[in-house]
Amino acid sequence: MFRSICLAAVCSVALGGVAMAQAPAHQMHQAHAGADAYQAAVSATSRPAEDVARDAARHPADILAFAELKAGDAVADIRPGGGYFTRLFAEAAGDAGHVYAFIPNRTMERDNGLIAPVVAAYDTVTLVNGDLDAETFAFDRPLDVAFMSQEYHDFTIPRFGVDVAKMNARVFEALKPGGLFVVIDHQAAPGTGISVAGTLHRIEGAELRREVEAAGFVFDGESAVLANPADDHSINVFDEAIRGRTDQFVYRFRKPG
Repeated sequence: MFRSICLAAVCSVALGGVAMAQAPAHQMHQAHAGADAYQAAVSATSRPAEDVARDAARHPADILAFAELKAGDAVADIRPGGGYFTRLFAEAAGDAGHVYAFIPNRTMERDNGLIAPVVAAYDTVTLVNGDLDAETFAFDRPLDVAFMSQEYHDFTIPRFGVDVAKMNARVFEALKPGGLFVVIDHQAAPGTGISVAGTLHRIEGAELRREVEAAGFVFDGESAVLANPADDHSINVFDEAIRGRTDQFVYRFRKPG
């Protein structure tokens, strides 16, 4: 309980919350320390210029705070692309932590090469290949955080061949009790569910919540830091009219225990 209160305070600081004004001094100290650590991760000189250029749109310090990252954590970055968040997690988790860049077997031929420079740059980052919905979604220690950014909708598309219910169950099993599953994705219009995942590359947040909670997770909060009310959810996310500025939800689910 004490950990949850303190980490909630961390989020308030990093996300500009006002609750900290009345928080006890020890909570304020830990919150400020956490916010400093997140900013230090963002400011790391090891981050490539192309990653830094994306920070204004991706709000990395806010996302790290929302994910309640701390030194020593074990984190799975699921289908990490070029490793934008993988690097940040490695910096925030530090030498005592570990980051697993999990790439599905189906896309490993292309994606392994994208993450290779990050794996080479950090002793605490390991590439793991496997199937999201099978026993090969496994790690050598229980996870504190499983993270998925702008990928969940893809796994609902039939051609990806993923049993999403089993995928969520595997994530649940990989996390330690109290561990977090943090998901970012492009919002779809109300009532569309997963029907536009293959065309607009969006998913309705309410449907994603239903699917993840069905695996046993408890919804633990959301952040509006990536929200964009000007996005009417009708355009393909790769359309230049909206690319990089889509309305995105950021959800946090907790494994009970």
